[in-house]
Amino acid sequence: MGEGVHLLHSDCVTLIKAARAREALDDAGFTDVPIIAGTGAGSTRETIQLCKEAAEAGADYVIAITPGYFTGVLAGNKKALKTFFTEVADKSPIPAIIYNCRASGRIDLGSELIIEIAKGSPNTVGVKLMCGNVGKSTRICATASEPSFASEFPGVSGFTDTIVSLATRAHGAITGLANISPHTSARLYELAMTMIKDPSVFEEANRIQAIGASADYVMAQGGAAGTKGVLERLYGYGGYCRRPLPRIEPTALKALWEHPHVQGLVELEKSLA
Repeated sequence: MGEGVHLLHSDCVTLIKAARAREALDDAGFTDVPIIAGTGAGSTRETIQLCKEAAEAGADYVIAITPGYFTGVLAGNKKALKTFFTEVADKSPIPAIIYNCRASGRIDLGSELIIEIAKGSPNTVGVKLMCGNVGKSTRICATASEPSFASEFPGVSGFTDTIVSLATRAHGAITGLANISPHTSARLYELAMTMIKDPSVFEEANRIQAIGASADYVMAQGGAAGTKGVLERLYGYGGYCRRPLPRIEPTALKALWEHPHVQGLVELEKSLA
């Protein structure tokens, strides 16, 4: 939950191996769930090294974020950004996913660049969009569905508040809020998929989307520390963020937990669980 950048290489390997050993997934009945490992780093070389380590540890896919330290150089340089993602994908032993996250140096990849990377790099198999731009997602997914595309190229949202956009050809979501509300997120996905062929579920999908979107916005204000705090309240685990991220103040956590939008999500999650 927002802490991949603070993990050591050995931490990443330990986490992947634990999941690949099916210590969690098999016991929960998810025997076919793939593992996507975050391998973003500050340099191309380290990112590729992390991809190799993730593959050796048993990951099925890697997802690499844009290096955000030298924003002034990279943000307007399409060639450099394309070279980074293409080289990472080409040298990764397992398929790679683009992670478009503006939190990394405020660099926002355009739909044309993402499509260009996808077309030129067969080992690039999808994109996660943390920009919240439904129009961009629609453009990418519409282009990826054309016969000229050699293989499927899923576009997934990074926010719960855009899951209903799946009805516009998006493919899914990788969202932090699902840590807190997995049943709500899964139900919203099911409704969004159903809505494509059965408009009768529109009202229910939008009701759940509204609850999720409202909570998503509030939770985002608390960051990773707030999410971990709410997880602790709900499920008894979460703990503190790795330094240098600060601990959330008790008064701030209390306000976050008691916020009506968060409590609305908690009640919905309990009912669906």
